[in-house]
Amino acid sequence: METVAPAMDLVLGASACCLACVFTNPLEVVKTRLQLQGELQARGTYPRHYRGLMASIVAVARADGLCGLQKGLAAGLLYQGLMNGVRFYCYSLACQAGLSQQPGGTVVAGAVAGALGAIVGSPAYLVKTQLQAQTVAAMAVGHQHHHQWLPEDSWLVALAGGMISSIAVVAVMTPFDVVSTRLYNQPVDGAGRGQLYGGLANCLVKIWRQEGPLALYKGLGPAYLRLGPHTILSMLFWDELRKLARRGQHQGT
Repeated sequence: METVAPAMDLVLGASACCLACVFTNPLEVVKTRLQLQGELQARGTYPRHYRGLMASIVAVARADGLCGLQKGLAAGLLYQGLMNGVRFYCYSLACQAGLSQQPGGTVVAGAVAGALGAIVGSPAYLVKTQLQAQTVAAMAVGHQHHHQWLPEDSWLVALAGGMISSIAVVAVMTPFDVVSTRLYNQPVDGAGRGQLYGGLANCLVKIWRQEGPLALYKGLGPAYLRLGPHTILSMLFWDELRKLARRGQHQGT
């Protein structure tokens, strides 16, 4: 069985779970509202704003808009990245050390890795839960925590957006980055044609067949360390330059 370096397992595991979170977060919002509804009240003594899955989705959308179904997404992504990144990394380290080859070792490695991941991700889960519970007073369930942790015009908004988007970008683009590196670096014949690869698709297939699918993620760690700051700084500078441009327009009128 082909093994993966623990550092790569961290990035791949965190990226995969963050991508999944984007699609499952609306269900997490509904689950949170249903679990908080009727807190410490006898059944039948409180109004039921949320009734079942589909009715609850509609209720959230009506009260908070369609975007309300993605409440707490940033905190959810942080939670998934932290928890699962640590979990996959620790489990991979344990397997690399040979623990999984011992009797009951797989269970122990999974339990320890899961516990460490839960501890690291717990603060983000707390924030996620409180953000997902927030809604208009008429539909409120549970205690309402009013956070203003990212002011609307703050550069932190661009920073957070860059950090989140860079995970998805590096997960999707690294295989194409590997292919482009191979294509640009290959030797050519007298006519300028590549001697190793016949084009993008040919290069992709050859790497997959001869080196295995994981070879398409070679250099993933350095790629994220470069792309992450680059994406964050690009979005940050773009956002700040737009603000300067708007101020200049207002002063000129």
